[in-house]
Amino acid sequence: MTSLADDTRWLDATDQAALVRSGQVAPHELLQAAIERIEAIDPALNAVVIRWFDEARTTAAGPLPDGPFRGVPTLLKDLWAHYAGQPLTNGCQALKDQMAPSTADTTLVARFRAAGFVIAGRTNSPEFGSLPATEPTAWGATRNPWDTAHSPGGSSGGAAAAVAAGMVPIAHASDGGGSIRIPASACGLVGLKPSQGRITLGPFRDESNLGVELCVSRSLRDTAALLDAVRGPGVGDTVIAPAPSRPYIQELGASPGRLRVGLLDHHPFGSPVHPECALAARNTAALLESLGHDVQPGFPQAMGNADFARRFAALWSTNMGTSFARIAAQIGRALVPGDVEPVNWVQAEYARSVNGVDYALALAANVDFRRAVQQWWHDGWDLLLTPTLGEPPALVGSFTNDPDNPMAPMARAAQYVPFTPAFNASGQPAISLPMHWTPEGLPVGVQLVAAYGREDVLFRVAAQLEAAQPWAHLRPSI
Repeated sequence: MTSLADDTRWLDATDQAALVRSGQVAPHELLQAAIERIEAIDPALNAVVIRWFDEARTTAAGPLPDGPFRGVPTLLKDLWAHYAGQPLTNGCQALKDQMAPSTADTTLVARFRAAGFVIAGRTNSPEFGSLPATEPTAWGATRNPWDTAHSPGGSSGGAAAAVAAGMVPIAHASDGGGSIRIPASACGLVGLKPSQGRITLGPFRDESNLGVELCVSRSLRDTAALLDAVRGPGVGDTVIAPAPSRPYIQELGASPGRLRVGLLDHHPFGSPVHPECALAARNTAALLESLGHDVQPGFPQAMGNADFARRFAALWSTNMGTSFARIAAQIGRALVPGDVEPVNWVQAEYARSVNGVDYALALAANVDFRRAVQQWWHDGWDLLLTPTLGEPPALVGSFTNDPDNPMAPMARAAQYVPFTPAFNASGQPAISLPMHWTPEGLPVGVQLVAAYGREDVLFRVAAQLEAAQPWAHLRPSI
């Protein structure tokens, strides 16, 4: 006889919500099943680092909002996603030492709760989300359920490992340079980075961070339904994506028409990528052609602009310096080198050398880059197809901090993640889909990028791919 924990392990959030709506399962039963899976599976993965199971049980047993995911258990990423009454460490030892509870929800977390989710804890994140692997000094390394010698990626690595292993069906994630798409690729999941301004970052952050938030999931319908539930601006937002013409869930199964798709299967600076990643993109290109689309080599040439990459460092490091200032205010003292990891300390120190003119020039360069990249879509292309990563999932330890060479992990990241950061800078929506596995059984995702505000196009085409080459039955053996 199987248990509810076994019976619901591989159901997506839509199916779990349907069980609650039909009265077949109560929210507290779904939560308990998820808790049992977390306690059984997570010791091998280290994905769920902060837990508030007792509070979650109280929430699940009480009245829940009648949202689309009423009673479905989920987890928040340990990065900037404040949940009133519970701690947030951002993967930082100084904050872990305090474990101070947040005083209010972020707007998005409040929307998660209004959608009916029962939030049970937090997933691991690299410190301040700065690396594409999840191995913070504060909490230790998270491992990939497809092969625990490998990383689940980052920065939403804990979220992706938890969903891929079947602990919860969907989990909160965020993306400032690929941090939804990278772990989605590494863990065989769906990972949508929405358009900048599609979902508010209020009330504590704004669009100047280049980051967006949503989820990692196992199905397109979960991602579409969640985006419908949480999209929209918050008070004081200045970048607001145009509202969709209809719910995103209605785009699944809708015809996208014949689209012009550009294929980029090499590093935009001209370097090769791993053969399995290039193969994933080429095979997906062939599948798109078989579905009636026009696929040709092509990509925005601005992606190969090395000068912009240098300018971008001024923005990235200044955001790190801003994070340090916020953390210092929270803990009541200035941060010292032992409080944070070397890779982040040196970036914040670099920010001290960036003056107002440097930062203004970096912002101007970002505007130029955004316009140059988006022009490619304006000139008649509908989608860009790339591998999500330059390599299959990296081994745990590939991005370890080196005090003697503190920027070594960032240099390694540039090689590993050549395709995702451009679209944080351009603000465009991009999705990673699990379209390929290596002979060793490791997932390899492909990325599709649409014009600004056109998540609808992504959902239509991704649904074609999901129907033509399903992935729901592919599960790690852990």
